Amino acid sequence: MANVAGMTGNSTSRTPPSVGWLAAARKLLTRLWPSVFIYSAVLIASILPVKLIGAKDYVGPDNDDGMRLVEVRDFLSGQGWFDLMQYRLGVDGTPMHWSRLIDLPIAALIKFFGLFFAGEQAEAVALAIWPVSLIIPLMLAMAIAGRRIGGAPAMHISLGMTALGVWTTSRFMPGAIDHHNAQIGLVAMMTAMLLDERHSIRSYVIAGLTAALAIAIGVETTPFVAAVCIVVALHWAVEGQAFRNAASAFGLTLALAISVLFFSTVAPHLYSTVTCDNFSLGFYSLAAIGGGLLAVAATLASRSSRTSRFVALGGIGIAVAASAVVIAPQCLHNPLDDLDPMLVKLWLNNISEARSVVAMIRAEPFGVGALYAVGLLGIAVCAFRILYRDRVRVHAILLFLLVVCWGIGLMQVRGVPFANLIAILPLALLVIDIRRISNNDRENVVIAFCYIMLVLASVPAVWAVGGALIEMQRQTQEAKEDENKPSCRSREALAPLNAMPVGMVAASSELGVPILRFTGQHVLTAPYHRNPQGMLTEMHIGLSEPKDAEAFLRGAGVSVLAFCPDDYPTMQFAKLKPDGLYSQLAKGNVPSYLQPLPKAEASGVQFFLFKPEN
Repeated sequence: MANVAGMTGNSTSRTPPSVGWLAAARKLLTRLWPSVFIYSAVLIASILPVKLIGAKDYVGPDNDDGMRLVEVRDFLSGQGWFDLMQYRLGVDGTPMHWSRLIDLPIAALIKFFGLFFAGEQAEAVALAIWPVSLIIPLMLAMAIAGRRIGGAPAMHISLGMTALGVWTTSRFMPGAIDHHNAQIGLVAMMTAMLLDERHSIRSYVIAGLTAALAIAIGVETTPFVAAVCIVVALHWAVEGQAFRNAASAFGLTLALAISVLFFSTVAPHLYSTVTCDNFSLGFYSLAAIGGGLLAVAATLASRSSRTSRFVALGGIGIAVAASAVVIAPQCLHNPLDDLDPMLVKLWLNNISEARSVVAMIRAEPFGVGALYAVGLLGIAVCAFRILYRDRVRVHAILLFLLVVCWGIGLMQVRGVPFANLIAILPLALLVIDIRRISNNDRENVVIAFCYIMLVLASVPAVWAVGGALIEMQRQTQEAKEDENKPSCRSREALAPLNAMPVGMVAASSELGVPILRFTGQHVLTAPYHRNPQGMLTEMHIGLSEPKDAEAFLRGAGVSVLAFCPDDYPTMQFAKLKPDGLYSQLAKGNVPSYLQPLPKAEASGVQFFLFKPEN
C-alpha cells in the first residue's frame, strides 16, 4: 500500500509533458544564440524561395552588384590583390574605390561552389548565399543590443523588427553583393558593443575591430565610426578609472587593426597617397592617431581629475584635427563637390542614394516617410527618455548615434538605413513599456491602440504604404510598359558584341556595367565618379550635333555605338538637346559615319559600327 501510495503521489505531482516542453522552449528563447539561430533560419528560409523563384537574374538589379561581380571575376582571373584598376572601363582604365575585403569572400564562395557546379551556376549559388549569410551577424548584433538594454523581451522585439526591416529591403536579398549589407551589420555590431553596461574589454575590442573594418570596406561609414570614437572618448572623460580598460582596449584595437588592414589592402606604391573616397593614408592616419592617443591617455590619465581628462581629450581632438589639416586637407569637404558641373547635373543628381531630403521631396514625395519617419521617431523617444531621466546612458548613446546617421541622411539618403536600424532599439524599449501598461489595463482601448500604432510606426515599410497606395496605379502602369519593352541590358540583347573584335563601345552609363559583365568589350562609361573623362565624353557624344559627335567618337577611339532609346539617360539627353546625336538617332536620322548592324527582334539596343569620315 505504501508503494502504491508513493506511486500515486508521484503521478499526481508530475508535470504534464506539454507543460514541460513549453517551459523548456521558453527558457531556450531567453538565450542569445538559440534565438538568433531561430530568427535567422526562419528569415533566410523565407527569403530564398520567395526571392529566387521567378527571378530573371542571379545578380542584384543595382549597377554596383553587377560591377562587383565584374571585379570579382577579374580577381579570380588573376588580377592582383592590390590592383583595383578596371582596365575595360574608360579611356585609359578606371581605378575603382572599392575594397578587396568584400571581393575575397565572394570569390572564395565561387571557387568553392565551382567544385560542384559549372561556370555561372557556381556564381549563382555563391551570390545567393553571400548576402543572406550576412543576416546572421546582423541579427546577432541586434540581439545583443536588445538584450543589453532590455533583457529577453527587448531582444525578441529587436530581432523581430530587424527581420521585418531585412525582408522589406533589398540589401540582403540574393544577388545583392555590394558592400552596403556588410556595412549595416558592422554598424549594428558597433552599436551593440557600446551598450555594454559592464564595460567589458571584449566588447570594446570588438568595437575597435568593427570600426577599423568598416573604414577599410567603405568610407560611407566614416562619420558613424567617428561618432563611436567620440562616444568612447567622452565616456572615458566622464567616468575615468572605471572606464580605463574599455577605452584603452578600444583605442589600441582600433589603431592596430586599422594598421593591419591598411598594409594588407593598400598597394605599397599608394601608401603616401591620399584619396577621399576610399581607404587611404588620410583615413588610416586619423584613425590610427586618434585610437593610439586615446589608448595612451586612458592608460596614463584615468586617475586624474575629470577636468584633466577633458583637457587630455581636447588635446587628442586638436592632434587629430591638425593631422587632418596637414595630411588630408582635401578631405575636409565632400570629394564629389569637385565633379564637373555637367556630371553633377546630368548624373549625380539622378542617383537616389546621393540625394538630399529636399531633392527626395521634389522627386519622390510619397517615399520620404519610409526614409525618415522611423529615425525621427527614435530621436524623439530618446530625447523624451533623457528629459525624464529614464535609462539616460543608453538613450544618450542611441540619441547621439541616431542624430549623426539621420543628419547624414538629410544630406544623402545613403545614411538613412543606419538611422532606421539604430532606431529599433529605443523603440523596442518603448514597445515593452506600453505593452506592460496595456497588460495591466486590458480594458483601456486607447493604450491598446497606442501599442499597435507604435509597433506599426517602427517599421519603415509601413510608412511607405500610404505613398505606395497613392502611387500604385501610376507605378503599375509604368511597370507593365517596362515589361513590354525589349531589354537593352540582358545577355541576349548584348550578345552581338561578342561577335565583334574587342574595342571601345560608347553607350549610356546605364549600359556600361552589363556590357562589362556579358561581353569582353571595353566601355567608355559606367556610373562611377572615378571615370569623369569617360562619362563626360559619352555625354558630349549624346548631346552634340551629329557632326560634332563624330569628333568625340574619334577622339575616344570608339569602334561601336550602342543606342537604347528607352534608356533613362538617353531619353534625358534627347529631351535636353533635340538636335543632339541621341535625339536624332531616336528619330531615325542616322549620320553617315554610323553603320547600323542587324537588330534582334527581342533586343531594345541598336548597334552601330563607327566608320570615321576622312
